[in-house]
Amino acid sequence: MQDYVVVTGMVLKTLPVGEYDRRVSILTKERGKISAFAKGARKQNSRFAAASPFCFGVFKLYEGRTSYNIMEAEISNYFEALREDYEGAYYGMYFLEIADYYARENGDEKELLRLLYQSLKALSHPGISNRLIRYIYEMKSMVVEGEFPGIPPEHALSESALYTIHYIMTSSIEKLYTFTVTEEVLEEIGQAADGYRRRVFDSPFKSLEILEML
Repeated sequence: MQDYVVVTGMVLKTLPVGEYDRRVSILTKERGKISAFAKGARKQNSRFAAASPFCFGVFKLYEGRTSYNIMEAEISNYFEALREDYEGAYYGMYFLEIADYYARENGDEKELLRLLYQSLKALSHPGISNRLIRYIYEMKSMVVEGEFPGIPPEHALSESALYTIHYIMTSSIEKLYTFTVTEEVLEEIGQAADGYRRRVFDSPFKSLEILEML
């Protein structure tokens, strides 16, 4: 009897395998980050063609001895707005890269998945700058993973910037993207986020390199 498992998650990245298949990395609510094979996904009109980055949904997997195979994929959000926005797509890819950097197989990654989902939703809607969303996501991902270095000394930033960073640290994920800041405060938190990133992340991110050239 075959063993199946059903997971809810977001596709982080894909890699071609052979002539027609694809290896898919999924951040799941139930099992952390997993890798699964989507057989025939690169064939024209494949039912697994939708298993690509940004796709969020429910995946039915066959659990083999050494790997998972995708049997069914019911995608509930494709984040189409990001796919049609050149800059937004690269911000989104950067967020996926950070999630991929942090997530571990069989780890408890529910909060990271929620943060990723809400952050991609924020990118999909006008009203808050992509730069602010990026700084919030960078800092909050560190908080979720227990690696946030702490609020800078009071003399380093303005009172408004310090308040904003404290809010990012302590607020619920659902309330993260409900405010805007002045350009001056945005510059301050950007400098703080850059410092945090250099201290915490020990890996370069390809999409960030592209973003910084835009």
